[in-house]
Amino acid sequence: MAISKHLSIWCLGFTCLLAPLQAVAESIHAGPLFDEFDLTLAPGHRVEAAGPFFYSEQKETQHQWAIPPFFSRTTDPTLEYEEYDFLYPLLTYDKFGKETRWQIGQLFNFATGGTQSGNTNHRFALFPIYIQQRSVEPGQNYTSVLPFYGHLRNRLFRDEINFVMMPFYVETRKRDVVTKNMPYPIFHLRHGNGLKGWQVLPLAGHEHKDVTSSTNGFGDVTQIPGHDRRFILWPIYSEVTADIGTENISHQRAIIPFYVRFHSKNRDSTSILWPFFTWTDDREKGYREYDMPWPFVAIARGPGKTITRFWPIYSEAHSTNLVSNTYLWPVYKYNRILSSPLDRERTRILLFLYSDTREKNTDTGVYARRVAFLPFFTHRWELNGNERLQVLSLLEPFFPTNKSIERNYSQVYALWRSEKNPRTKASSQSLLWNLYRHEASPEKKKLSLLFGLVQYQSTGEGKHWRVCYIPMGKEQVPSPEDSKGR
Repeated sequence: MAISKHLSIWCLGFTCLLAPLQAVAESIHAGPLFDEFDLTLAPGHRVEAAGPFFYSEQKETQHQWAIPPFFSRTTDPTLEYEEYDFLYPLLTYDKFGKETRWQIGQLFNFATGGTQSGNTNHRFALFPIYIQQRSVEPGQNYTSVLPFYGHLRNRLFRDEINFVMMPFYVETRKRDVVTKNMPYPIFHLRHGNGLKGWQVLPLAGHEHKDVTSSTNGFGDVTQIPGHDRRFILWPIYSEVTADIGTENISHQRAIIPFYVRFHSKNRDSTSILWPFFTWTDDREKGYREYDMPWPFVAIARGPGKTITRFWPIYSEAHSTNLVSNTYLWPVYKYNRILSSPLDRERTRILLFLYSDTREKNTDTGVYARRVAFLPFFTHRWELNGNERLQVLSLLEPFFPTNKSIERNYSQVYALWRSEKNPRTKASSQSLLWNLYRHEASPEKKKLSLLFGLVQYQSTGEGKHWRVCYIPMGKEQVPSPEDSKGR
């Protein structure tokens, strides 16, 4: 009897192990070892295996697979793009059409890119020590070896940069303005269209630009205002005359920290012992402001701006399209932007501990929301109505729009996932990487529990139970009345 009993137990266990192989033609549900299912929020299919350490997903034309947190690959042949992440952000590769980029540690990168003439440029950088670009167009070639010698084009917010033994000689060009530094930034000479200037920092400097004109791509001639700037013992004494040639020419004189005075047709501002006492009359925007000292204490009144600030204890500010309120910073912070058709609100408690962001299209009424409570959850509602809840959420509150974080790390620590699609009426819930998984749609309901040892499915054809992958009981076919009820 004992032998027969043990033999029965072994047979039952062996059957449980082999039973999944009998359902190869169907979707296999043995989470967290292995699970496959249709996507809830978009057309597609997903396979997950080895708990959080593997998944493969086909979503419309995009295919993605990953071994979190070590590697992920995303491709879409219709859009001609590929993305690879290796221990993100240690090593990344991005390809879009003919544009490619390898990047190691955000400092070491290789890149190729097309030009308007149809040629391809090849770039390599070990920032900031070595930077180079090679092209079939000789004028697009450059090399930089810091600090010895360098020639750069369209880098560091300049059209062109040349240097020898940085910082002893540096020459930059931005549009028509050329600046020669010897050494940078102490001494420079500057010239351009109607512009001349010099400086010996911090002793003295002067720059003057005449009123000039330029012709845009449509053949329209536009006037470029002039200016005159000078300083002595920077930043102690300075004078600036700006917008020369316009109706709103401005003058500013500063003797820091004793006195700062700004005057124009539209605005006046005076500071005594800056930044302790400042008062401003902005006639263009329609407000008056008093700062004592800036930015900690500020009072502003007028249709253009209203501020009451005693930072960090209390601050309320609003204008025609902006709202900013702070109480016991960083305990509570609220911001709102109204820029039609965008209406965006964000509430934060202790910076990233809790964040609630809402966006609304005021023309269509379409609505999106994202709530994050570090490290417990992130709950988001997309503009298309999709809803997703994730528990835990360790990195998403810091990088809410970073796709690489989501595909490489979210899978590792997301203990609970819940998704709802209002368009298809589909929903799904997953606990501990599909140890428990439930799916529901108007056509069917599915449940899988404990490595798939308990499964339930309900469709229009009937209800099915499986225990240890073995069908249990008789198939329950709904009556015509039940079908009508559905």
